Amino acid sequence: MLLGDKFPNFTANTTKGVIDFHNWLGDSWGLLFSHPSDFTPVCTTELARVLKLLPEFAKRNTKVIGLSCDSLSSHDEWAEDIQSYAGCSVGDEFPFPIIEDKDRKIAYSLNMIDQDELDSDGMPLTARAVYIIDPTKKLRSLLVYPATTGRNFNEILRVLDSIQLTDRARVATPVDWKVGDECMVLPTVPESELDKEFPQGVKVVSVPSGKKYLRKTACPNI
Repeated sequence: MLLGDKFPNFTANTTKGVIDFHNWLGDSWGLLFSHPSDFTPVCTTELARVLKLLPEFAKRNTKVIGLSCDSLSSHDEWAEDIQSYAGCSVGDEFPFPIIEDKDRKIAYSLNMIDQDELDSDGMPLTARAVYIIDPTKKLRSLLVYPATTGRNFNEILRVLDSIQLTDRARVATPVDWKVGDECMVLPTVPESELDKEFPQGVKVVSVPSGKKYLRKTACPNI
């Protein structure tokens, strides 16, 4: 898959029942993230973090869904460990679905496989993949981490913020940007349109080449 491709639809068994992925997304943004295995230390910290960040994803109209190659019964049992680690009430209904993918059918179709990580039967496990899908079902971001490296979900939220902002305004977000920081005016915006497009003002950064491509503006309030 390439960025901008239609994200493949699939049907899956999850801890919330059988879902058609596109129908489950509806008009929301989606975050699909895979993990190598249940009852493993790094994965437990990750899903506990997502559990705590659910209000932040909700603010961004984003549904989250996990995937691993373990069974639904394993997911359900593991959910209590995740809740405990997150400091939540153990035994409450787990709030987001986790996909069962024992045959790796979905993982292979979405290139989620980590060939260096094998289970006890010698089968490859799923990598730590993260897909951000927009409401039109297009793939907007893809991140893949090895099994030994836990993801930074603050960074994933930052990426989501950037994509949603730049969909609505003619800006790009620079290095280490976060919401409220200055943005870069797109090179495609002609100088004649700057005053209308950015009434808050634009400042040009001088560089040795003399080219006026580094144009900054306040973060649009959209």
